Amino acid sequence: MELKLKRPIVFIDLETTGINVSTDRIVELSALKINPNGIEQWMTTLINPEMPIPPKVTAIHGISDADVEGAPTFKEIAKNLTVFLEGCDLAGFNAMKFDIPLLAEEFLRINVDFNFRKRKYVDVQVIFHKKEQRTLEAAYKFYCKKQLENAHSASADTTATYEVLKAQLDTYPDLENDIDKLAEFSSFNNNVDFAGRIILDENGVETFNFGKHKGRTVDEVFREEPSYYSWMMNGDFPLYTKKILTEIKLRAFGNKQT
Repeated sequence: MELKLKRPIVFIDLETTGINVSTDRIVELSALKINPNGIEQWMTTLINPEMPIPPKVTAIHGISDADVEGAPTFKEIAKNLTVFLEGCDLAGFNAMKFDIPLLAEEFLRINVDFNFRKRKYVDVQVIFHKKEQRTLEAAYKFYCKKQLENAHSASADTTATYEVLKAQLDTYPDLENDIDKLAEFSSFNNNVDFAGRIILDENGVETFNFGKHKGRTVDEVFREEPSYYSWMMNGDFPLYTKKILTEIKLRAFGNKQT
């Protein structure tokens, strides 16, 4: 079943130096754009992470320091990438827990304010886990009846993810062929930031989801304990989480001035 699209959707897969969203970097990016008219566009590139790739990670995806030595940095590809992603929804396999948060960190690291809030997200892994509870290789075999060759190659994983989503629409009649509905089904939670440190409560208010202030609204905590904002901004939290906190703090400051 082909996707019914109101606007383009881009399937993204990243190969990285590790699994820490805050500190690891992208070494390969592959993005497949599906346009409403069915035309496909690709953007695939190695990226110099400007840090060593651990040998145990190279053993997984096959990309070594030598492979990326002459590759562009993320800063050098950022402009083309933002143009490629403009006006698009995003999709991937485990994208909401890893690929999208790490991509957000890369943009913020070079001071590019890419707007992640104005688009829908479809996570094929979430759909798969809600329906079948397996991995990408198993999902590809289960839905597409094929073996996934070159697993952990960004382009192979990206293509497989796109094919799996189309096959999921064929498999589940109750799964609506609509990106808004797929994004809603893909979501396990109501995170405000990608890391899930801040969520929306039942009233739609930003609330801390960890630590001693778990369950309290961000505004309330910042009013009663202003130093908590500084502690988080100086702590080992993702840049995107800090960006959201700053937006909330500035909004509250603006409300005081009116």
